[in-house]
Amino acid sequence: MPKRTDIKKILIIGSGPIVIGQAAEFDYAGTQACLALKEEGYNVILVNSNPATIMTDTHIADKVYMEPLTLEYVAKIIRYERPDAIVPGLGGQTGLNLAVQLAKKGILEECGVEILGTSFTSIEEAEDRELFKELCMRIGEPVIPSFITNTIEEGVEAAKKIGYPVVLRPAFTLGGTGGGFADNEDELRDIMRNALALSPIHQVLVEKSIKGYKEIEFEVMRDKNDTAIAICSMENVDPVGIHTGDSIVVAPSQTLAAKEYNMLRSSALKLIRALKIEGGCNVQFALDPLSFKYFIIEVNPRVSRSSALASKASGYPIARVTAKVAVGMTLDEIRIANTPASFEPTLDYIVTKVARFPFDKFSDASNELGTQMKATGEVMSVGRTFEEGLLKAVRSLETGVCHIYHKKFDTMSVEGILAYIRKGTDDRLYAIAELIRRGVDLLHVYDNTKIDLFFLEKIKNIVEMEKVLKENVKDIETLRDAKRMGISDKFIGQLWSMTESEVFLLRKANNIFPVYKMIDTCAAEFDSKVPYLYSTYEQENESVVSNRKKIIVLGSGPIRIGQGVEFDYSTVHAIWAIREAGYEAIIVNNNPETVSTDYTTSDKLYFEPLTVEDVMNVIDLEKPTGVVVSLGGQTAINLAKPLADLGVKIVGTGIEAINNAEDRKCFEAIMRRAGIPQPEAEAITDIERGVAAAERIGYPVLVRPSYVLGGRAMQIVSNEEALRHYLKNAVEINEDQPVLVDKYIMGKELEVDAICDGTDVFIPGIMEHVERTGIHSGDSISVYPTFSVSQKVKDTIIDYTIRLGKEIGIVGLYNIQFIADDHDMVYVIEVNPRSSRTVPFLSKATGTPMAKIATNVMLGTSLKEQGINVVVPEEKKRWYVKTPAFSFAKIRGVDSYLSPEMKSTGEAIGYDSSLRRALYKSLQSSGMTIVNYGTIFVSIADADKQRALPLIRRFYELGFNIEATSGTTKFLRDNGIRTRCLKKLSEGSTEIFDSIRKGHVNYVINTIDINQHSSRLDGYDIRRCAVENNVTIFTALETVSVLLDVLEEITLGVSTIDAE
Repeated sequence: MPKRTDIKKILIIGSGPIVIGQAAEFDYAGTQACLALKEEGYNVILVNSNPATIMTDTHIADKVYMEPLTLEYVAKIIRYERPDAIVPGLGGQTGLNLAVQLAKKGILEECGVEILGTSFTSIEEAEDRELFKELCMRIGEPVIPSFITNTIEEGVEAAKKIGYPVVLRPAFTLGGTGGGFADNEDELRDIMRNALALSPIHQVLVEKSIKGYKEIEFEVMRDKNDTAIAICSMENVDPVGIHTGDSIVVAPSQTLAAKEYNMLRSSALKLIRALKIEGGCNVQFALDPLSFKYFIIEVNPRVSRSSALASKASGYPIARVTAKVAVGMTLDEIRIANTPASFEPTLDYIVTKVARFPFDKFSDASNELGTQMKATGEVMSVGRTFEEGLLKAVRSLETGVCHIYHKKFDTMSVEGILAYIRKGTDDRLYAIAELIRRGVDLLHVYDNTKIDLFFLEKIKNIVEMEKVLKENVKDIETLRDAKRMGISDKFIGQLWSMTESEVFLLRKANNIFPVYKMIDTCAAEFDSKVPYLYSTYEQENESVVSNRKKIIVLGSGPIRIGQGVEFDYSTVHAIWAIREAGYEAIIVNNNPETVSTDYTTSDKLYFEPLTVEDVMNVIDLEKPTGVVVSLGGQTAINLAKPLADLGVKIVGTGIEAINNAEDRKCFEAIMRRAGIPQPEAEAITDIERGVAAAERIGYPVLVRPSYVLGGRAMQIVSNEEALRHYLKNAVEINEDQPVLVDKYIMGKELEVDAICDGTDVFIPGIMEHVERTGIHSGDSISVYPTFSVSQKVKDTIIDYTIRLGKEIGIVGLYNIQFIADDHDMVYVIEVNPRSSRTVPFLSKATGTPMAKIATNVMLGTSLKEQGINVVVPEEKKRWYVKTPAFSFAKIRGVDSYLSPEMKSTGEAIGYDSSLRRALYKSLQSSGMTIVNYGTIFVSIADADKQRALPLIRRFYELGFNIEATSGTTKFLRDNGIRTRCLKKLSEGSTEIFDSIRKGHVNYVINTIDINQHSSRLDGYDIRRCAVENNVTIFTALETVSVLLDVLEEITLGVSTIDAE
């Protein structure tokens, strides 16, 4: 059947800001789907509130609405645009839930909007646990025994019937939020309370635990002719019990016997047919390793995280095909490269996905893994063997390891490590390798982890190879074998007492280089060439090197806090600009969730780790004109110097300029030369010098390591004791790793993203942060244009930006952060000689394709030649607000107090002609619950009480009840505000927690005194409780002030007839 012609306009709902459990894979899927529908001639309307994505660029859809993803806004857009149809399955759980709400409220029917692809009934059957169970029983597929419960007592009853251990799964939550395992009634009551609170319909599924079963996933596709194919099977290395987003996953599955594989494949196809799903779908199975018994865990009737991985693993563009199937096309009509989409891909390589966790940022959080997802991103690697793939993935993670070895386990006893591996953690793999090094029997490891012996054998092979390397130092044949297994130059260097570069040169002298194989979806049975390559140490090279001029762009690796999808945005725009300028654009990256690793984006894609070794191998083969490092965040910038030392030409901002901005001494010299004031500061290399420096500069001081991204390990300290504690515990301090001590200045924070071509500078706009200094720029609300600073401050900022761009020697993008104090003095906090996380937001707000302009500058076209003759264009008339989105609820133990250390995982946008309304939309988009009535709970540090008073009075005048801790209560009552006093935990009462848990409290406002930095204070427990019960928490008074502006805007007041 050809595509439908009765439909002209299609609405697509995106997935909103990035949170743990819903990351950049939906940007990739959404972008692909929008382009596929436009390709077929449809008019595409997109709604998505995430400014950091390629998907929300204006040319991806015909119209882009970056409005909050809530029922009222989407309904408004539907009524205004009158689309003929809606595609619900591309915006993750957010998009699917919204489509379900629109259907239930009758809005789709009222406006005559049809649901395309998977029908509303099918979505309900797959999503609603009870209906799904009935369906499975009807078609004879096994499901896990379970009961639906709506109260804690029902949960206890259900668990008695099923028998412990049980697992709890709240309905309609994302990434398993609020779920967990319970081994007895006490644990069940504890988890159940939280789970019921987090489920939007207060419903929790209690089911039998099948921990220890193998977890297998199938990605399947069906069209309306009932042609159904299995695209890819994936196997979790960790058994059931760890969320598949956190587990190491391999594709195709490795340990299934032919009978098991066929049994699960036909079950998945039977299911997708019974559910009548049209498009892509993901089915998860639990398989008993000791028999042929299996259960169906769940079905996702939408494009999911696994489908992004399956697309990249198999080269089969699931989202693109899903979009075309949705408009009535059949699989045999849709072409992929040179084959129809009805062919099942066959893989002659192994893909390994390893998750990237935020525990390096959240050192207090528990790193134990369970059914709730905790990873912020993932890396994927491709190899010929599991060993090679695993080692490539491990060194792609950028967690400071280059091999399956972690020094943390050196000092632990065998018994200690065996106890440690019983629970899933982010570093269990390294612990297992250490046990094997110490000669522990594999069966012993299997009993403690239930990880299949096949995988344990492979890890053992790697450990055996380490021994061979130690015994044959500098032996060329051993080097060849080690490289074939995937062991890195760096680790070989550690064993052979050589540097990474020396190992590289030894390989070069003996011509030991990898060849590149193409990801070929048909295992070479047909000619289906896609320029999508991976390295392996074999004979035949499939990467055809052209004689065109080439530029290699380095991507930004896995998504983590501090380096999100914003950097992928700049990378993709650069590739487009490079292709447009007539060069061959080549990308090196390893993140399966992003648009940059879609093989249609660039001329050639190398799926490789971003390390000196792996990038050099590509450079050695391709011999590019130059390499772009300034767009892949800190990942790529950190590769600049080692690559330049090996003779690679860096395009754009050079090594010297990067050093000028990042090395403290050079930077201070430049600031002096340019005559720009800077907060007093000193770089120190030992603790005593640090204490002396702080004495001289005067407390409070800001301390941080040099060369960081996302403010890692940054702190404000206000006395000597706190400073000593920080220097001892938070950072490694030595000659090579100095720590910076800066004078901490209170003031307004502003930032600019600018482009310099060596002679001219272009500044699209200045952004002002709502929160004052001391909160990381990625965690503050950012507004363009500025809303409260004088023209003098703006002029100074523009002047400093121009001077610094030229003095440092920037060619391309750079970002500068400023502080303006109360006397309009402007200080420079830092200069980043690369694209920053605000580039996509500012590009969209100002309508300036910044990454494109900057790329052309790097390729040698000046700003004037691009027709840019002004330094600062006229400011826009509308207000644009960027608000951070946090994922505190996902990770137990993280303190939600905002500090100079970045904590947000994503961002949302709001825009309007009124600043207050723009702020309101932005807060709504970021997922904050905004109500204009109810109760606020306040606990304010003494230093902030005077500043907080007028704010709390405004809440009081809006009709809110005020509850507070004893100190704050006394202060408020003295100032004439009626306040209810609640005792703290340390005063022997739990009434604060009871009030929050019962749902009485709408907002918690809590500030702390920076002198009392013991994190176990009452404030920590109050904040944690608020986060776990989904109550909005504020730790900065500026944010509270913004909220009040918004509440006053949306609240109609009441007064007597004769009031003034």
